[in-house]
Amino acid sequence: MKYLSRLLLLLPLTWLSFTNPPKKIKVVFFGDSITQAGVQPTGYITKLDSVIKQLHLPDSIELAGAGIGGNKVYDLYLRMDEDVLKKNPDVVVIYVGINDVWHKASSGTGTDPDKFERFYRAIIKKLQEKNIKVILCTPSVIGERNDNSNQQDGDLNQYSTIIRTMAKDLSLPVCDLHKAFADYLKVNNASNQEKGILTSDRVHLNEKGNLFVAMEMWKALQNIIK
Repeated sequence: MKYLSRLLLLLPLTWLSFTNPPKKIKVVFFGDSITQAGVQPTGYITKLDSVIKQLHLPDSIELAGAGIGGNKVYDLYLRMDEDVLKKNPDVVVIYVGINDVWHKASSGTGTDPDKFERFYRAIIKKLQEKNIKVILCTPSVIGERNDNSNQQDGDLNQYSTIIRTMAKDLSLPVCDLHKAFADYLKVNNASNQEKGILTSDRVHLNEKGNLFVAMEMWKALQNIIK
């Protein structure tokens, strides 16, 4: 009788262990206006969510955006407590660098390479102290010409190299958007257009660009959330 009573007490706990859904892996995308637009109906985060649903994984992964237009790397550092850490993410995807380069020419308020790296490393350190997995992204494009004639191509190459080097130093995965865009545009921009292939205005993604970024993000994500 005592054995039966104990068994009956254990049954609800056993049932709960089978019925409680597993904790979702929460992924936060941390960046600028490209990420801010990423949560819109045609944005890359929304498209990535559709990919996850098609793969029958919506109960396993939750996506959230933390993008603000005009942000540079130090803006991300200053707001990460409020906009990222409070969300308790398991994974953070850092997608920044366009404004750090672009604003040098447009308004003289860009970020020097050494300062860019220092703030970027400080963001990574703070995330890792919370045991959050981190994926780095190289900046995509400022202009879609495929012959290295866009004004900021040289700086984007330099900042992308900084990010790749940090990823190697810290053994972190990198979603190399800069290379992915360059490879795609070499094949798909035969007329060497400045915009209109993956971007609407040289920088911000059109619908095809959002899908392209979503698929590149998924390549990086699926290896870290196994």
